[in-house]
Amino acid sequence: MEVNYSELMVENSLPDDIALKIASLLQVLDVCALGCCSRFWRELCSSECLWLCLCTQRWPSLGLSWASSIPELQQTETHENSELNLMGWKGFYIRRHNEMAGKVVSIIKNVELCSSSLFCSSSSPNFLELRDYQRAIDDLWSMKLEFGDVHMFLFNPNLNVFVNLIGLSYCKNYLEVPAEQVIKALQSCKISDRHVCVKWWKLGRWFYGFRMRDESHSSWISLGDLAANKDKVLGVIHRGAIHEVLRIQISSANPVCAPWSCESTQKQG
Repeated sequence: MEVNYSELMVENSLPDDIALKIASLLQVLDVCALGCCSRFWRELCSSECLWLCLCTQRWPSLGLSWASSIPELQQTETHENSELNLMGWKGFYIRRHNEMAGKVVSIIKNVELCSSSLFCSSSSPNFLELRDYQRAIDDLWSMKLEFGDVHMFLFNPNLNVFVNLIGLSYCKNYLEVPAEQVIKALQSCKISDRHVCVKWWKLGRWFYGFRMRDESHSSWISLGDLAANKDKVLGVIHRGAIHEVLRIQISSANPVCAPWSCESTQKQG
């Protein structure tokens, strides 16, 4: 077997703490790939310290730590914690990832089903009613999905744009992730330029004792602009159909092409 002496020199001269720091900055798939390079990296990429770090980065709200959490988890008799002690931090990461992935898949399927059932024709634009949109958001919140999960599962260019929008809204309005961080994630996943059209109907105003016709508004806007708060559309969606807003509908098509009659149109991008 051919020995690469330059790699051996790097591994022998690289302190373990520096090597761990390098590995902790990688994505999980890259960590697994790095572990296949040599025996040195395989042992390092399987270490409990590294996987604890990856767990805390992925799920910061769990409050995991090497010093305090492990003794407490060993004394707890819950199913999740007993699994953690038996499987180690890497096993815990894999198990939790698979659980979250299974739950997210069901939400994605429901969103795609709801957005494709309004029109029979495949050439018609897809629509998503606010109630289905909000139901998906509530399901994500009940799952305690975190930003790392949204980035991995929902910010996927191969998924329905409504799924991307739901992940964006969840991060902004529920997790309160900074706009810069959300925009960076959208750009890295190449979905920041994807557009949606949001249309809402407002109750007609009263004018000299007469109520005027209900007003129709629409906005054609990219996910990147939504994350940057360049329009009030995300706020309209988050507040929902309350007070003067009668109905909200989300479309994947430009309002010029969609079968809507618009009295007032706000076009973005």
